[in-house]
Amino acid sequence: MSKAARDFVPVRIAILTTSDTRLPADDRSGDLLVARLKEAGHELAARDLLPDDRTDIAALLRDWCADDGIDVVISTGGTGLTGRDVTVEAHRDVYEKEIDAFAIVFAHVSMAKIGTSAVQSRATGGVANGTYLFALPGSPGACRDAWDEILAPQLDYRHAPCNFVEILPRLDEHLRRK
Repeated sequence: MSKAARDFVPVRIAILTTSDTRLPADDRSGDLLVARLKEAGHELAARDLLPDDRTDIAALLRDWCADDGIDVVISTGGTGLTGRDVTVEAHRDVYEKEIDAFAIVFAHVSMAKIGTSAVQSRATGGVANGTYLFALPGSPGACRDAWDEILAPQLDYRHAPCNFVEILPRLDEHLRRK
């Protein structure tokens, strides 16, 4: 879709890598997401790497959602089918609303790249406490595809006909009602 005639609005994005095997020095997916968000003009608000522990992941997601300096949380890793893949469950423990179409669109994008192997991803998106949350697979290719084809346009205020940024101020309006 085209970009409307309005100014770019940077958002503050936190990046979380969940893995029992990766270290900060070899976090290629986290590095890719940080590079992409900065290239787009957004701000890196926080970054962390946690082992595959549902309780710890959910706790950090809640902390970041409570932080007024974070608008979006993107996690990478832990979205597969193995026993230690618990990032999706941790996200859903935090969500107030799930963005169902995110998983559908991600599957569509993935299908074009990796065929039926896309069925093994459980990528998800949601909203909590006025913050967007997205759980991406741990591969750099999946992170690149999700960023380039879904998140970059949706996190660009100029993207038409609609985008995540323009409704960001209204995500927590139910919390402000009396």
